[in-house]
Amino acid sequence: MKHLTIYALIGILALAATGCSSKYMKPVDSDAASRYSPTSDKATIIFMRPSSLGGAIQSSVFDVSTSDNVLVGIVSHKTKVAYSVSPGEHLFMVVGESADFMKASLEADKTYYALVTPRIGVWKARFSLKPVHKLDLTSNDFRDWDSSCTFVENTEASYQWARDNMPSILEKRTTYFEKWMNKPEAERPFLNKEDGM
Repeated sequence: MKHLTIYALIGILALAATGCSSKYMKPVDSDAASRYSPTSDKATIIFMRPSSLGGAIQSSVFDVSTSDNVLVGIVSHKTKVAYSVSPGEHLFMVVGESADFMKASLEADKTYYALVTPRIGVWKARFSLKPVHKLDLTSNDFRDWDSSCTFVENTEASYQWARDNMPSILEKRTTYFEKWMNKPEAERPFLNKEDGM
């Protein structure tokens, strides 16, 4: 019996390590990815999740700069989502078991990057957003993150998922934003205008 429990645990851990892609998002071929380039009146921010930790758990990213909760995308491990947005100040939220936030100050005609980073939660994975700063963009780590993740984009199914789960999303936004704002300012992630390329 003890051996069966150990084998079951190994199976669960293997599933968590390998993960699965979201059934709500669709892959984007490399040629189509060129449409994510920034424009003279829009910035592009790319959220990527290179880590396989908590791979079986989906993470959803929202633009919560206003009272609306705009779905940026559902980011599975080894995927990335591009979001075209007006320049200026923005607030982004990632949701898993809890919610976490990142502020961003964006300029038009620039591309910015942020990592969706998993951490162990009580019942399932929690996630944070980590800005990729200007100095990181030339690092080997960044090249590995970028090359290991493939673009996906929203579908009607992902938008429907967001609508169906909006009560829980709103509750997490309210609860965890208050906790986030109580952190020292230095501990609240911020993506600067200068971090774009």
